[in-house]
Amino acid sequence: MVVRRSLGVILAAVVVAQCTAPAQAESVIKLPAAAYDPAVNAKKATAVLAGGCFWGVEGVFSNVKGVISVESGYHGGSKATAKYELTHDGTSGHAEAVRIVYDPTQVSYGTLLRVLFSVIADPTLKNRQGPDSGPQYRAAIVPLDATQRQVATSYLAQIAKGKYFAKPIVVPVEAYKAFYPAEPGHQNFMQRNPKNSYIAYWDAPKLAALKRLFPDLVRAKPAP
Repeated sequence: MVVRRSLGVILAAVVVAQCTAPAQAESVIKLPAAAYDPAVNAKKATAVLAGGCFWGVEGVFSNVKGVISVESGYHGGSKATAKYELTHDGTSGHAEAVRIVYDPTQVSYGTLLRVLFSVIADPTLKNRQGPDSGPQYRAAIVPLDATQRQVATSYLAQIAKGKYFAKPIVVPVEAYKAFYPAEPGHQNFMQRNPKNSYIAYWDAPKLAALKRLFPDLVRAKPAP
């Protein structure tokens, strides 16, 4: 089932459907640090990651220490189809994704991947996360350079070898084409709408898991 989330008040019937629909159980597990995670000598770096609905992905990463900013958007398709209402049939090629600007002297790329698969996205699910299904909700790593790609492939191999998940890891490492920012109403959605039923039911637990499993990684206040 593809869940369409409105930008305004969600109708009660839709809320009930979201909160009671059968969903793939999302794992919460404290994965190990990346064994291969070379230092980057820069004050700023950028990562593009997908992990299902971008509301929760953005909401969790904005609370990670060393993250400067997080922007929700679309990855994988064309500029013409990089619109919320054009991605729901699963044919646009886009995934809901986030663009993270971070300080690599404070948080590494490998640590971002550790957070992604520990508390945000289940890497054993193909084209779905939580209550949302379709390729637009796929989890994916989108390296922006050769080093990120090596860290990504190494980390996926590391956690697969460690057998931390009962099922095979299927999350892809995808080529970067472009990142298109989502509509303004989607930015900082979790922070602005903490009582939204989708946020409370599906995404707030991810942030709580971050704080419980990785307290040393949590910012004092969310990044913009």
